[in-house]
Amino acid sequence: MTTRAAQAERERSNRLLLRARDLMDRSYAEPLDVDALARVAHCSPAHFIRTFRAAFGETPYRYLQRRRIERAMALLRTSDEPVQEICVAVGWTNLATFTRTFRRVVGVPPSAYRAAVPAPPGVVPTCFAKAWERPSSFGTTPRSRPA
Repeated sequence: MTTRAAQAERERSNRLLLRARDLMDRSYAEPLDVDALARVAHCSPAHFIRTFRAAFGETPYRYLQRRRIERAMALLRTSDEPVQEICVAVGWTNLATFTRTFRRVVGVPPSAYRAAVPAPPGVVPTCFAKAWERPSSFGTTPRSRPA
């Protein structure tokens, strides 16, 4: 294969891998398996796993797990939903597996993570709100002075 042809094939392969990764990013809460992702990338499951790992530094399964944990962390910080509901919302079907994986990745179980993370800021201070709502003369034409 010529250099130009090899480069074109590599670019095509990378585009297909990105398509599969985008599917994982979009549909992280749905059941995704390697066979379905390999079909998106137009290759065999074994080849998909090898090329995905070479391109992104981790297996598709680890990538999907990491994405789900990141989403769970965001939900734990910003919502009051029970951990069980968050577990299901991000794609896990088993709370024990979710908790074990969360602890392995983050270092603490989901409930401890939620307790340790400070609450998001609530209301904007009044002085900032008033400054933001203050009318501005920027972009308006200056009024002519009376003579």
